Amino acid sequence: MSALVARNVVICGRVQGVFFRDGMRREAMRHGVSGWVRNRPDGTVQAHLEGPPDAVAAVVLWARTGPPGAEVEDLRVTVVEPEGEERFFVR
Repeated sequence: MSALVARNVVICGRVQGVFFRDGMRREAMRHGVSGWVRNRPDGTVQAHLEGPPDAVAAVVLWARTGPPGAEVEDLRVTVVEPEGEERFFVR
């Protein structure tokens, strides 16, 4: 069994008002990733993802494009420590 990893992801572009958070929640649940996603006042979307390395990588890959209607201009990924999240939720 692989150790859990965690990533903090900030997505820039036209990412609010296009169901980005709900799409990420669905994608995370599909891959068994826990954590959270939220809109930030600066217009970006931020997520904390944790789970098996391949599963977290799949959600990060999805975030590079996002849902239909999103226009991702930049994606910043930071390695962080897992927080012990047990489910994925929208903040």
